[in-house]
Amino acid sequence: MKLKTILLLVLFVVAGLIVAGGVSLTHNGLSAHAQPSGLESAIAAVMRKLAMPSAARDANNPVRNTPEVQREARLHFADHCAICHGNDGSGETAMGHGMYPKPPDLRGSQTQERSDGEIFWIIENGVRLTGMPAFGGSEARGNSQDSWKLVHFIRHLPALTPEERIEMEKYNPKGPEDLQEDQEERDFLRGAPEKPGAQAEHHHH
Repeated sequence: MKLKTILLLVLFVVAGLIVAGGVSLTHNGLSAHAQPSGLESAIAAVMRKLAMPSAARDANNPVRNTPEVQREARLHFADHCAICHGNDGSGETAMGHGMYPKPPDLRGSQTQERSDGEIFWIIENGVRLTGMPAFGGSEARGNSQDSWKLVHFIRHLPALTPEERIEMEKYNPKGPEDLQEDQEERDFLRGAPEKPGAQAEHHHH
């Protein structure tokens, strides 16, 4: 593609973003409850494609897909990703509903039709101006092998079983109320005396 054509395309995309952003602000202000317009989503998709190196799109998954890899990735997803994406990848979570744009349904064509290299690149590098962080480039966040394993699990999401979802729930991050409830259940099983008023609090959500 000639440089002039690329520059014209970039200018078109930028102009479109400005128009879409102006329309969105006029109708919704800065609220994260709003849904991106079709134009805004289309332009964002083009920008994301332009930003992604072609070598990354063509990369093959070096990790073999095995039951062990699937389970490791499934539990990793439950602990790190499900808070926004949901255990089933639907994005139907309290956190996801409060984001702009909303997390995509990872089971749908928008994700499943991407190459393994594209999904890996997004996990590693994140997506600017969304809630998707970059998980690559930091030892504390894991290594590239973890991201390749997640690619396999994301491919499996449309066929996720009820048993797998139940297992994932045990690895979802827990808040103070959940931890307190777990402690009360352990105390009950050990036969420890229940604190006054604990039963009423236990059933209050």
